[in-house]
Formats: sequence, C-alpha cells, structure tokens
Amino acid sequence: MWVMRGLAVASSVTESVVSRSRFVCSLFRVGSEAEVRERVAGVRREWWEASHHCTAFVLDGGRVARSSDDGEPAGTAGAPMLEVLRGRGLTDVLAVVTRYFGGVKLGAGGLVRAYGGAVSAGVEAAGTVELAVWPRLLVRVGYGVAGSLEGLLRLREDVRLASVVFSDVVTFDVACADAEVLAAWVAGLSAGAAEVEPAGSVRVEL
Repeated sequence: MWVMRGLAVASSVTESVVSRSRFVCSLFRVGSEAEVRERVAGVRREWWEASHHCTAFVLDGGRVARSSDDGEPAGTAGAPMLEVLRGRGLTDVLAVVTRYFGGVKLGAGGLVRAYGGAVSAGVEAAGTVELAVWPRLLVRVGYGVAGSLEGLLRLREDVRLASVVFSDVVTFDVACADAEVLAAWVAGLSAGAAEVEPAGSVRVEL
C-alpha cells in the first residue's frame, strides 16, 4: 500500500515577522498543477500589495515538485520552502509565502531561514495526516441486502464509503485496502449476487 502524508486541513494561513518583514504562509491541499496555478493566482489577488509571493509544491506522491523565488535572490525562498515540504514527506500540498518587505535586508542566510521557517510553522499549525492510495470499487446489489450491506460497510475500518446511489439496484461507491478481500466478502454476504466493478483508485485518510 502506498502511504504518504498530507495536510490535515484543506487550507491554512499563518504569519510571522522577521526583522520587520512580514511573512504570510498560505498552505493548500492541491491535486494538479492547474489547481496550483489557480491557488497562486488567488493569493496574488488577495495580497496584491506584497513584495513577493514565493511558492513550492509537491504532487503525485513526490513525483512532481517545483518552487519559485518570485524575485528573491535565487535559492533563498522557493528551495528552502520545498525542502520543508519534502522533509515532512508531504504530497498534494502547495505553500505560498507572501512577504511584505519591512525595510531591513535579511541577506541570503536570513531569507532561507525566514522562508523555510514560515513553511515549517505553517505545517505545524495545520497538522498532517497519513494518506494511502486504495482501490475504488462500485458494488451493485439488490434492495434485499442493501440495507445490511451498507451498515456493515460503514463498520469496516478497511473501507471508505463515498456514496450510495439508488436505481433499479443499489450502487455503493467504496474505497478499500484490499479489493480482492472486499469482493470475496461482498460475494459471501450476497450469496454471489453482487456485481463488483473496479473503478480506479482514490486517496484516503488513514
């Protein structure tokens, strides 16, 4: 099972002050580079008068990771921000640190500490959770067993029930730790009448 870490919240904002410069760290859960661009654009609109909006993000279990110094000296902002995200083992997360210049130059070392520290404080405040990629299944059963099946699905720790759709049959959209184990269990409960269809995978909080 692929286990990662992610933010415990959808978004958070924390602030710190270093030598009169104000650093605002905005953290977001994100699922794509398109969402990253949308979130960064939103921060720029909200904090339009700031000096810099430096960014770092990690996607796809750490396979995609990028950063930007946004006008700060090369390597002093985005890189230390990204190092914090990677060091915490986080994925599907965007950090934007907005700086209001306070009139005192921090130097390269000071900037590295300020930007990295802003993200560290933000992650500490937001908290983290373990994430796993689980198989997703569509389970279709008749109305005769649907009620008892739903109750039992909700009790299982290795299953996440996303939705229930009622039509000529009842369809349960579930994620599970082991697709074969769940399919066999459902077959036993329904006397082999259930239809189980693989539907990709989904990330779940453990």
